[in-house]
Amino acid sequence: MKVVLASKNPHKLVEISKITEKFGFELVLQSQLGVDIDVEETGSTFEENSLLKAEAVMKATGLPAIADDSGIAVDALNGAPGIYSARYGFDESLDDWGRLQLLLKNTENVPDGQRQAQFVCVITFITPDGKVIQARGEAHGELLRAPAGEGGFGYDPIFYYPPFGKTFAEVSQEEKNKVSHRALALNLLKEKLKEANYADK
Repeated sequence: MKVVLASKNPHKLVEISKITEKFGFELVLQSQLGVDIDVEETGSTFEENSLLKAEAVMKATGLPAIADDSGIAVDALNGAPGIYSARYGFDESLDDWGRLQLLLKNTENVPDGQRQAQFVCVITFITPDGKVIQARGEAHGELLRAPAGEGGFGYDPIFYYPPFGKTFAEVSQEEKNKVSHRALALNLLKEKLKEANYADK
């Protein structure tokens, strides 16, 4: 089954494809189909924004679509940046590294032992006939005070994952794909897709 990923991010395609290939899906980026839309994320939850993106791309392509909405939620910041992780600071001059530095600055007074954070991912699968399946995954860890590791993307270099004793940027893609918020959401999605007869058993 050809499924469109509601994203222009090739990193995300690689990460998600490694997991969805087990579903029997042929996953393509929306941009590979000539679709160039930026969906306004007006939802107040990861679930709402994930659905908005999936629905828009499904309508634009006429194909089943998958969208994820993900971010990092810091306990000491009452869950911020949360759904605004990719737009943190609302400063268009900031790239991933700039947003990471902003988060470090905004948590510099948070004491050790109170720096808990979780990566959250909600994935939505939607078909042209209106079937919607959602799954949520969370990876729990804590914020470091300085980046560590060269891998991953986004906030991975400051997200310390205790079972690894490392950040998500210090482990291989394969290791990360076993425990990441996106992997957990995708694995749950796979079970739900099987139940609905959309994925290979």
